[in-house]
Amino acid sequence: MSAIRLLVLGAVRQHGRAHGYQVRGDLEYWGAHEWSNAKPGSIYHALKQMAKQGLLREHETAPSTAGGPPRTEYEITEAGTEEYLRLVREALTSYDQRMDMKTAAIGAVVDLPRAEAVSLLKERVRRIEEWRSTVTGEYVPEGGPEQLGHIGEIMNLWTHTADADAEWTQGLIARIEGGAYTFAGEGAPFVGVLAEGQENPYGTGERHPGDSR
Repeated sequence: MSAIRLLVLGAVRQHGRAHGYQVRGDLEYWGAHEWSNAKPGSIYHALKQMAKQGLLREHETAPSTAGGPPRTEYEITEAGTEEYLRLVREALTSYDQRMDMKTAAIGAVVDLPRAEAVSLLKERVRRIEEWRSTVTGEYVPEGGPEQLGHIGEIMNLWTHTADADAEWTQGLIARIEGGAYTFAGEGAPFVGVLAEGQENPYGTGERHPGDSR
């Protein structure tokens, strides 16, 4: 799976309609350019590709009163919403996802109903434990990594990573079950995108030809 698809669909969905530079600004605001492949070129490419695939709908806007060029605005389609939520659900439950995909999915978890989010995260813990058991079938952590020579450090890393992931996920489940955050259907969602014209404190300032389209 591609984190850029999830991120771009999520940004457009939050705005309702957004042009490419707005989407880029949001992803930089979220720090996605630091922990994912959300670079300007990949963002604008993803917008065009997903419009061709029917996941986004293009709208041509009028030139600005200040004399700027018209921009293409994008709106998520029903198929795009289905794809977005599919990506979120799959990334939340799959232990073997890349970190950027997992991070993007956590940022989108509140777009699901609370009960479903909890159910998916519990499934994630189950899969982590299942995966860990396949490692410990060959390697007993209590015996220390030296039992397999320095190669044991690899399995030691795997089990420590799995344990930390499971512990963190269980903590998130507890916070959600305790009422934290606003999930789908519960009221006004958290506003996580920049308003039109709002200065981006985390923007890179890097110019790209797609910024004006």
